[in-house]
Amino acid sequence: MAANIPSFTLNTGYKIPSVGIGCWMGAPGGGEIAAKMCKDALEIFAQLPTMAQAYGYGNEEYVGKAIRESGVPREEIFLTTKLPNHHHHKVKESLDESLAKLGVDYVDLYLIHWPQAYTEDNKPIPYGQSPTYVETWKEMEKLLDTGKVRSIGVSNFSIKLLEVLLRESDIVPATNQVECHPCLPSVDLKLWCEERGILITAYSPLGRPGEYDGKPSLLQDPDVVSIAQAHNATPGQVTLSWGVKRGTIVIPKSENPERIKQNISLLDLTDEEMATLNAIHLKPGMHRSLLRYHQYSDDGTVLGWTYEQLGWNMTKGGIVCALEP
Repeated sequence: MAANIPSFTLNTGYKIPSVGIGCWMGAPGGGEIAAKMCKDALEIFAQLPTMAQAYGYGNEEYVGKAIRESGVPREEIFLTTKLPNHHHHKVKESLDESLAKLGVDYVDLYLIHWPQAYTEDNKPIPYGQSPTYVETWKEMEKLLDTGKVRSIGVSNFSIKLLEVLLRESDIVPATNQVECHPCLPSVDLKLWCEERGILITAYSPLGRPGEYDGKPSLLQDPDVVSIAQAHNATPGQVTLSWGVKRGTIVIPKSENPERIKQNISLLDLTDEEMATLNAIHLKPGMHRSLLRYHQYSDDGTVLGWTYEQLGWNMTKGGIVCALEP
């Protein structure tokens, strides 16, 4: 049985839909695909008694076009975009660029995409050098007085980095967007953030399709498939429903309108089913990242930082995530 899509309340008092549409295509580009995907999603979401959630980073011009063409009033859309790594030194200016591309006066949520800063020509700035993520966050805080953003948050931040951020700044992030799904539930991070009023937003909440690193995909897991069959639903619906029921925001993406409809048709999972899904990462070989950014370099870094600097505990000599990011 499908459940209504709940909204969560951010620590700023604003409500955010628990399900959104991700428009990041893996790299800047794919704009026309992103525009159609976003427009389809907005038209489908508009049929629901909730605010639509769109995600603009990486294809802002096209997301803005989709918003205008959808006919959905701006105030009924929860719009998120991000600060690029190479704009940490010009936070205010970068936001203005994003607003111009989107064709809107404000965004509901503005995130630091990664804690790492890059130069304008996309070269990583060494760990600890200015602008640090704390310096960048303090510039983000100033945006709240401009009326151009309603809430600010972070993405890809570990407990280690958040502890420093909260100690050295005034405003607690509204959300922390990280990879999160039954193979990587980030239990410790989620609990730590919840205790401080930070909501987790799950990107890649479905993992990745097909086999990865020689192992079946999350959506092929027998427990996920069994629960889906019990509800006459898809494995994707099971995974997204698990994410929302445990109190996380999920932002799947799909180019297929029927799949978008499925993604927002949440299931009323039982406590027993939730316990089964919570235990998937405990199966041998299943506690891992399902993304490929762990292959960015041969020197054990991600975007110029080591896993120790990021605060991520990884397997040695491998690309899969063994513990919590």
